[in-house]
Amino acid sequence: MTETHRTETSCEMGEARDLAIALNAADRIWRPAICRLAADPEPWSRPGATPEAELSRELGVPRTQLRRAVELLPRAAEIARRETEAASELGATILTRFDPGYPAALHDLALPPPVLYHEGPLPADLGSAELPAVALVGSRKPDADGREAATLFARALADSGVAVVSGFARGIDAAAHHGAVASGRAPTLAVLGCGLAVDYPRGHRKLRRQILDAGGALVTEWRGDTLPRPWRFPVRNRVIAALTQATVVVQAAPRSGSLITARHALELGRDVWAMPGSIFDERALGTNALIRDGAYPALHPRDLLEALRLAPPRRTVRRAGALTGALEIPQPSPDEEDLPDGLPGQLLQALPRGLSRPAEDLAAELEAPLDRILSSLLELELLGRVRRVPGPEYRREGG
Repeated sequence: MTETHRTETSCEMGEARDLAIALNAADRIWRPAICRLAADPEPWSRPGATPEAELSRELGVPRTQLRRAVELLPRAAEIARRETEAASELGATILTRFDPGYPAALHDLALPPPVLYHEGPLPADLGSAELPAVALVGSRKPDADGREAATLFARALADSGVAVVSGFARGIDAAAHHGAVASGRAPTLAVLGCGLAVDYPRGHRKLRRQILDAGGALVTEWRGDTLPRPWRFPVRNRVIAALTQATVVVQAAPRSGSLITARHALELGRDVWAMPGSIFDERALGTNALIRDGAYPALHPRDLLEALRLAPPRRTVRRAGALTGALEIPQPSPDEEDLPDGLPGQLLQALPRGLSRPAEDLAAELEAPLDRILSSLLELELLGRVRRVPGPEYRREGG
């Protein structure tokens, strides 16, 4: 077989694993497109097999992004080798969705991260009956009670063998990690919104070392030198929700990123718990609203352990299994819902709940180029607001 032909198929120019790593490291390919293309490289890794316009529509990826991915094909193996060496220098390991150790729970996501960089062990059975996991998230500026509650819950969970997952941010996240480390009986995982080589947030180097020394791990889907950006944290939150069987929100303002984690958890069919607080405290408005809409009130760690079936049940405590329907939080009306700005918000308005529509119809209705429509749909899919269904068509999540 000639070298020219060798570059025409993904299987012959390098394994799907290498291609996933190369895509993940690409600067000019957007995160949603990376996730979609890495999930199934076979259709697009044979240049010329299908007309570009048709392939773009079938994959749900803009043509410009598709072209950039195809350009990577001859260099994928070399890029993957360099990325692996760079990760090793950081003391990290690269795990792709094609590797046996990739956490099975992440496959529940519409767009799972194709690559994970992790420092410290990342259990493949995280979030399973063998290693139950709970997310503890909340405000970056909690009060003393919030910090104490997060630490108490995390330590109690870890004492019972439950892995504690959080986002390594200041405030509630840090308190949760500290509580789990203090127990030492189960690992705590920090899911980052940046690369492992970036010192963020500043002042957390000691906590980082404590997590690793206690058998925990730091995990991210971004390459080592990736800087934190506001949009990366909502994307990070979907991983926190997917890795765990339940999400506990300790303190959160009405527009807190922690509520995004809770929404992802609901869409994945996971339990959501929220700690009630004073109606006069801004940090309790988000959690109180969750409880109003059906989340379980987190009053004591024992409640959560009983729901996970890790402690003897008490008649006075509601069981999660009996309240599955209560977690179907009512959807707000179009006038009440917090819609994103620009084309993504227009797309959500054009997608009635319970129905699916092809991208071409949306492009015609909104009088926008198909590439722009596909880009915005990918963005919304990554954030859990829409789901791609056979056709291909798009359905709004939550109804």
